[in-house]
Amino acid sequence: MSNTTAGSYRLRFSEKLAYSFGDFASSMFWKLFSMFLLFFYTDIFGLSAAAVGTMFLVTRIWDALNDPMMGMIADRTHTRWGKFRPYLLFVAVPFAIIGILTFTVPDLDANGKLIYAYVTYTLMMMVYTAVNVPYASLMGVMTADSGERTSLASYRFIGAFSGGLFVTATANYLVDYFGKSGGQASGYQWTVAVYAILAAVFFMLTFSGTRERLKPSQDQQSTLKEDLRDILRNRPWFIMLGAAISVLIFNSLRDGSILFYFKYYIQDQQVNLFGQTYTFTQGELASYYMSIWLGTNILGVLLAKPVTARIGKKKTFLLSVVLSALLSFALFFLQPHQLGLIFLLNVLIGISAGIVLPIIWSMYADIADYSEWKTGRRATGLIFSSSSMSQKFGWTLGGALSGWLLAAYGFQANVAQSEEALLGIRLMMSVFAGLGALLAAGFIYFYRLDEDLMKQVGAELEQRRGTEI
Repeated sequence: MSNTTAGSYRLRFSEKLAYSFGDFASSMFWKLFSMFLLFFYTDIFGLSAAAVGTMFLVTRIWDALNDPMMGMIADRTHTRWGKFRPYLLFVAVPFAIIGILTFTVPDLDANGKLIYAYVTYTLMMMVYTAVNVPYASLMGVMTADSGERTSLASYRFIGAFSGGLFVTATANYLVDYFGKSGGQASGYQWTVAVYAILAAVFFMLTFSGTRERLKPSQDQQSTLKEDLRDILRNRPWFIMLGAAISVLIFNSLRDGSILFYFKYYIQDQQVNLFGQTYTFTQGELASYYMSIWLGTNILGVLLAKPVTARIGKKKTFLLSVVLSALLSFALFFLQPHQLGLIFLLNVLIGISAGIVLPIIWSMYADIADYSEWKTGRRATGLIFSSSSMSQKFGWTLGGALSGWLLAAYGFQANVAQSEEALLGIRLMMSVFAGLGALLAAGFIYFYRLDEDLMKQVGAELEQRRGTEI
């Protein structure tokens, strides 16, 4: 190993690609959770929407609180592979096993099923935290260069959206294929087994293809109490926490309502294309919609670096979330036969919403540097675990709201929906989701870590800390 300055080190393409594999793996399951799990629990597993909403709230609050604890544990991990990489190796197989169990329908009565769902879902979120918090933190110690971090975050989200796109493009077809003999419950179990094995392999590839380079000097070691005190005094951290939670509420409401929107509101459609009439099932249309949503998210991720380089991270963030909100509001007014406009808005929302996601992670890396600059102590795992915590809280609120809103508007699984229930599904997809994006804009307005300040912070930290490769 040889010494280098953090600012001078540029990551190889192969290492960025290896890093992206980790979010490919995580995001396969994130999309299963955000787009399929509520539907699975109501229409396949047999739970009520209200019960699922409450379960999401209870289990995910614990899971969100678990993230900072995992971050502090990772910060204090010392192995020959580093602080964060070992978790990618050793949690990969438990992650896969529990993932399959979560999407298994047990032969139990209603109360037994609810208990089973609580236990398996809680375990799933714990192993997800045990691998994803160290994975997110890894970005903060691979390089100190702000531009490289934005690039690395972009690779990460290309991996993330590619993993999600893989799931949305294949899940419904795999469920149908594997469910031909054993029904949809068996179809879901075998489909998730395929994704689980792939996830374990990709986590291991990330472990083997990345390196940790930044480490605090010995005199920068801190106690848990000092880490918590530092982060609670970090105003940019609180702002980003609120903004990120709001973004995840937007995404969670939108993701969680897509299958319901197409099954009960859009339904099967005949579409005239180039003089030919084609019949599409609601399941096919939902798969196309979800895949296009994630594909256009990738376009947004690719735009993040050039746009932020031109107008800065904060302005890009604001532009992204405001545009996402306005386009979401417009979706509410479209009718089932207006498929062209529904899919066009999906493309535009996908691009605008995709831009903001790598910016969030790049901002958290800046916040970790800012914290070290202000306090003389570095707590990368804690800072990045807070970003994971914000994801979980946003996802918690969005998931719980989705279940409760369905119940409040009178949703009943696997029957024709009332006008009130259809209104609730439409509002979840559009207006309620858009309000989450607007709330994110309100938070980020007060964010003050601009490019000039971060250049000063980076230059001063360069003189303080030791780096290794």
